[in-house]
Amino acid sequence: MNTDLQKGADNLLLTCAGLLPGDRLLVLHEGVEETYYHVDILDVVLERAQALGIEVATQEVPFSPDGATPGEDLVTQMKGATRSLFLARFGDQIRFNSDMAGIRPIMSYALDAGMLASGFGQGHYHGFVAIKDAVNRMVARAEDIHVTCPLGTNFRGDGAKFPTQIADVAVTRFPMSVFAPVPAGNFCGQVVQHGFLVGTGSRFYEPYACALAGPVTFTVHQGRITALDGDDGDVSVARQHYDWVSARYGIDPWCIHSWHAGIHPGCSYDRPVAEDFARWSGAAFGNPRLLHAHTCGSYAPGEISLNVLDPTIRLDGVAVWNNGRFDAHLVPGVAEILDEHPDIAAIFAQPARGVGQCPEETLSGTWA
Repeated sequence: MNTDLQKGADNLLLTCAGLLPGDRLLVLHEGVEETYYHVDILDVVLERAQALGIEVATQEVPFSPDGATPGEDLVTQMKGATRSLFLARFGDQIRFNSDMAGIRPIMSYALDAGMLASGFGQGHYHGFVAIKDAVNRMVARAEDIHVTCPLGTNFRGDGAKFPTQIADVAVTRFPMSVFAPVPAGNFCGQVVQHGFLVGTGSRFYEPYACALAGPVTFTVHQGRITALDGDDGDVSVARQHYDWVSARYGIDPWCIHSWHAGIHPGCSYDRPVAEDFARWSGAAFGNPRLLHAHTCGSYAPGEISLNVLDPTIRLDGVAVWNNGRFDAHLVPGVAEILDEHPDIAAIFAQPARGVGQCPEETLSGTWA
């Protein structure tokens, strides 16, 4: 195992999971017929855990497109382990399940050994948690939040209006790559969607995405989509997709529940989006070049994601994200975190730019 891969594995097993020799790790993985995770990351985790003296057990969990509640047997197995690690979409599907709060299984958004060995996997886990917490505090204090993008996205709200206790998922996320979702109920303006509409990782329906030939402008008023504008064909495709998904699950199609952006500049996705929409939507979102909104359903994460490339996010006039670059030094307290973690500072100094975009630096829902 090379040095980079070992560092990524240790960041997952030791820094994030906090495992010690003699502890028991339960690895929950998908079947070999599934290709969302590459089998190489399972092999790496097992090899490194055993080398560290950690007792490892594995359990295949079937992929359930519409999601499922963990069965009693599975919950018992997780409770019996020191930590449980999902190398399976099932872990993402239950991330808002409050029953997991006392178990805190880990969901890996590193989908293969390459991602684990990269800056995404190596960046000190607790350092990024501290950055996330600092961003949450700055967002929570902001009285004016303004989001724009080069294609014309322009929406605004008078602060985040977080609940008294900022809600978080009940699953430990590795790597930590987004801040808390901002409630969208007081935001108004336009979100320009280019290339496609895609699911959120909550449920996996077919078709999971639909291509858009040109930009479609979603008008938003206090957390509701009130109009779609663009080419008539694209608008028709978008409306039909929302109608179909919402009818399938009996949900409100035109609600925007919340939104957030990536905070991990080590997150890289170098394959075209259209090669595998589901894999892209579950792996690329942590890069600061992407902001996504949870729509179609009055809950997080909804069932359709609106994705904005290269957002500028101004918090009380300060462009903390500027055309897709996250200037962490503008967040109070983060400079000290970067001083403490030079590995993270190095990632911010040379941010990954690959987010599945095509050569024209746009997101595309079709093969070039």
